[in-house]
Amino acid sequence: MITNPNLDLFNAAVSSGKPVVVDFNATWCGPCKMIAPIFEELAEQYADRAEFFSVDVDECEDLAINFKVRNIPTLLFIKNGEVVSKQVGAAAKPVLVEKIEGIL
Repeated sequence: MITNPNLDLFNAAVSSGKPVVVDFNATWCGPCKMIAPIFEELAEQYADRAEFFSVDVDECEDLAINFKVRNIPTLLFIKNGEVVSKQVGAAAKPVLVEKIEGIL
């Protein structure tokens, strides 16, 4: 899992063709803290099949603006360079697993 990537690194990952999962969050966000351990676990579980990014909206404002993130947590599921699914707000692990499996 890559935390707070620069725009070039992020764009390279998205254009690589490998599925990408992005968690937009903030240190002050309660629901973000709730799903952080789940996101980390899934990042390890699917590390060989997808790229995972944890993006603090306060640290990487350009990425949040680029994807029009207005609420956090927001998780984006990207396949072939396009956002194919989105989860706004905290969600249970099975919901996230289903969305990840959908882009693999």
